[in-house]
Amino acid sequence: MDDLLDLGALEQASALEARQVSAEELMRATLRRIAVRNPAVNAIVSLRDEEALLAEARAADQSPRKGWLHGLPMAVKDLSNVAGLPTSMGSPIMAGQVARKDDLMVSRMRAAGALFIGKTNTPEFGLGSHTFNPVHGATGNAWDPGLSAGGSSGGAAVALACRMLAVADGSDMMGSLRNPAGWNNVYGMRPSWGRVPDTAEGETFLHPLATNGPMARNPRDLAALLEVQAGPNPARPFTLAAEDYLSRIEAPVTGRRVAWLGDWGGAYAMEAGVLATCEAALAHFDTLGVTVEALAPPFDAGRLWQAWLDLRAFANANRLAPLYGNPEWRRQLKATAIWEIETGRALTLEAVQTASLARSQWWARAAALFESYDALILPSAQVWPFPLAQEYPIQIAGRSMDTYHRWMEVVLPVSILGLPAVSVPAGFGPGGLPMGMQLIGRHGDDLGLLQLAEAWHQATPFARRRPPLTA
Repeated sequence: MDDLLDLGALEQASALEARQVSAEELMRATLRRIAVRNPAVNAIVSLRDEEALLAEARAADQSPRKGWLHGLPMAVKDLSNVAGLPTSMGSPIMAGQVARKDDLMVSRMRAAGALFIGKTNTPEFGLGSHTFNPVHGATGNAWDPGLSAGGSSGGAAVALACRMLAVADGSDMMGSLRNPAGWNNVYGMRPSWGRVPDTAEGETFLHPLATNGPMARNPRDLAALLEVQAGPNPARPFTLAAEDYLSRIEAPVTGRRVAWLGDWGGAYAMEAGVLATCEAALAHFDTLGVTVEALAPPFDAGRLWQAWLDLRAFANANRLAPLYGNPEWRRQLKATAIWEIETGRALTLEAVQTASLARSQWWARAAALFESYDALILPSAQVWPFPLAQEYPIQIAGRSMDTYHRWMEVVLPVSILGLPAVSVPAGFGPGGLPMGMQLIGRHGDDLGLLQLAEAWHQATPFARRRPPLTA
């Protein structure tokens, strides 16, 4: 049954619908693969009881199909609530708490027939682009388990690369759907902000930075899962209408223009080989008839960074305030979480306004760029995967990193505006490790990005390479 697990999610779904394989057979194969692969990488956590899962698979075989996910095993990132499963968020404060109901995105995937087998690992509260926490431990890279998987959707990316899952969900505030995808040679999509709304609770206007989205081993599966996850939520402001992506993903891209931003004119420190790997990959656009132009830095990187630093801290201080306010819980928070909260609490009204102004002006500049270009392109990370025991890079190419997340500065031009971005495989460096590139589009143009990603997938060999753990 290993060949079955090599199939993409839509291919598995077609086999189930045609009765070429049963949901029970797929579940058995999935659980066998997890038993063999997961101990080395620790991507899937809170795995449910085997007999209960097999019983659910048998029930799926005997019931009418709910949607294209019917009978497919899925594990949900451990920041989202799945009814009956623990939501630890990687924190000892939350460990053992069982969700009473599904979050909105999860309920949509369940309605489409997904069978939830457990969770995928994440950093504590999703903070940081390295997946480790005191509850479930660290997740190792699919290409070298002694190295970081990225994050915060590291567990999802590794589970996909190791063929333990065919499709997965993730979330992204500062590259969490993009960096782990690039480091594990899979695809991760941060949709336009508002495309995949979350469950509306509490304040819903001030902090539009993070979003949920799909991950997969090919863009068609990305598109199919996005169709399930997306759709307006009347209780959430600024949400976008649902669209058909899969039926329109195959489209001519000849004549489109993309802009390569590289290291933003030297503002973003890059480890040796990152830019060279991405620039070599860009040549594949020639075969697609897509014009690539190098673009000078379109906005001041220092202003962007300060705005992001303040807006992110502002959002995290609000999100984690109840935990910080409890002295017992505060003692259990990791140092970087406390730093985020205290930085946000110390902000002045003037600082927040200044950050919002920079954000607004970058939005206007980006809108002007998209009048000339169909996409902007940046690397998905500034470094190669680093040792698992290292909390975060403190230096890149001789340049010191002044925060725990400065090494991921390359993703924030997207995050601060809520633009859509797809991380696509971009090849392998001298050490044999994968790297990705961000294809970045105008707000709302999720379809255009998926079309570019699909054309890229068909024209490049990168995604066909498998990590050693699945060879």
